[in-house]
Amino acid sequence: MTRTEKTKNIKKLKKEFKNSDFFYLADASTLTVEQVNKLRGICYEKGVSMKVIKNTLALKALQSLPNSDAYADLYDVFKGPTAVMFTDTANAPAKLIKEFRKDHERPILKAAYIDSSVYIGDEQLDALAQLKSKEELVGEIIGLLQSPIKNVIGSLQSGGSTLAGLIKTLQERDPNEQISAKAAPVDDAPEAPAENTASEEE
Repeated sequence: MTRTEKTKNIKKLKKEFKNSDFFYLADASTLTVEQVNKLRGICYEKGVSMKVIKNTLALKALQSLPNSDAYADLYDVFKGPTAVMFTDTANAPAKLIKEFRKDHERPILKAAYIDSSVYIGDEQLDALAQLKSKEELVGEIIGLLQSPIKNVIGSLQSGGSTLAGLIKTLQERDPNEQISAKAAPVDDAPEAPAENTASEEE
């Protein structure tokens, strides 16, 4: 690969990383060409973009971003064969990896970046697969906002201000909890004092 080609690929990867809130890093080595093509087809159906990348180019792309510190925990993962999966749905790659591995040994999850949160290792696959989809999250947020204001404030304080924190808060809620949209009753306003109509004695 020429220097010009490397620069072009780094620039392209930098743009993709910058524009993606969710991406996965996986090891798909040992899969046959036929199996890789099958995996790519499933990714396409699920709205996931998968590509095999060179570790050195991916590292340079991430390290050149203004918020490169946010990806620091990923840097040690760029060793050996690496495929990146870009997605608009946080749990989509995890679900398709789990499904694909019912009949294949790989891909193995190396890491995932989910809205500033980093997940390292294949043991995180189940937790990632259980993340809420965008549609589910919107529904949960609407329900949360319909709760009494003290519950909203408490949830946000415990979960943090990031999307990942809010996801964590929503996941930890009791699924049987009934969310009430009714406002607290307002006390009756006190009656105005009766007007003094007595006339002054002459």
